[in-house]
Amino acid sequence: MKKIYFIAMFTLLLVACNRKETLSDKSVLKTKVTAQTELDTYIYNNFQKPYNIIVTYNWKDSDFEFNKFLYPPTESKIKPMLEVVKKVWIDSYSEIAGANFIKEVAPRQISLVGGYNVNENGTITLGFADSGMKITLFNVDQLDLTNHAGTRRYFHTIQHEYCHIINQKKPYSTEFGKITPNYTSVWANYRNDEANELGFITNYARANDVEDFAEMTSTMLGMSKTAWDAKVEAIRDTKAKEAIRKKEEFVVAYFKSEWNIDFYALQAKVEEQMLSVLQ
Repeated sequence: MKKIYFIAMFTLLLVACNRKETLSDKSVLKTKVTAQTELDTYIYNNFQKPYNIIVTYNWKDSDFEFNKFLYPPTESKIKPMLEVVKKVWIDSYSEIAGANFIKEVAPRQISLVGGYNVNENGTITLGFADSGMKITLFNVDQLDLTNHAGTRRYFHTIQHEYCHIINQKKPYSTEFGKITPNYTSVWANYRNDEANELGFITNYARANDVEDFAEMTSTMLGMSKTAWDAKVEAIRDTKAKEAIRKKEEFVVAYFKSEWNIDFYALQAKVEEQMLSVLQ
């Protein structure tokens, strides 16, 4: 009986495999069509249409690391955050560098995440730029315009990541990295004030010259010229102070020679826009 059973089953399989069917050229997978919301319309009119920047906030696993506890932003938090991003970042550059600057030098995608991105070493990543094409911004849900220090720190991240994109378009001189060559992978072990006394504007600037340049740029764009000068002059070590001033000269000269941007005018405009949104 076993032999008969196996032979019968094998015969059925052969018959099934040899049966010819006409396959439809239409997909059997059902695609989900999501209606455009008021938020989607706002994003299209203010980011995608004028600047060719797509803003994503719905979850897409391929955009993020699988070993992190991340979640989408609360929808009600997105538009207020984007309004501030446009005013402080995009509008400032557009006014000082020209209306086409952001159109020509911008990430093609901004991905938004609701919470913190905590690393294994205990540090927190607030954002990163990916190959000059995408900026990911974390902690959208916690943006609070009444928290002035927190808001400035958030926009420090945006300016930092955008600086990477600018540098990828036109690299800065390699001489910059020779000003303070003592970079280290354990930068997180140093406080900011300790890094200052070694010639670095933040502890993260000690990671490498790429981060150093971006930290110099974003720190300067995160405060007024008066506040910046006071910060530098507060550094006790003379050589460290001179190193940071030399880096400042590099940043200012780079933006002028490569992009024809008056960096101090940009700094003043960003500060003006920042003060207008802080509550």
